[in-house]
Amino acid sequence: MRARKGRAKVRKPAHREAVRRKSARRWSARVTHESNALDLKSGVFKLKDPKRIAASLKRSAEQSTRKKSSSYRSALSMLVFYINRAGKNLPVDRKKALQQAKDELRKQFKRA
Repeated sequence: MRARKGRAKVRKPAHREAVRRKSARRWSARVTHESNALDLKSGVFKLKDPKRIAASLKRSAEQSTRKKSSSYRSALSMLVFYINRAGKNLPVDRKKALQQAKDELRKQFKRA
């Protein structure tokens, strides 16, 4: 192969990069709403009670006919996904409630 000489790297306009960055930041919200595995009840991750969060996830996972793995695995995966995506923006009390929901989900599925 011949080396290319005299060709400058083509740069995309700055506004395209900004648009792409903005949309890329919101992919996790889209996954939560349009997941092919679970039909989540609206506002499930905003609930304050870990038992209610776990119960809602369990119900959604058991009713879903589109999931690819077990109900327990699908529910726990969605919860962990939400915790990881929220990251440092999650207040301490919300993160604590969601971590407790993981434990409660294990209890409701009789896994621990």
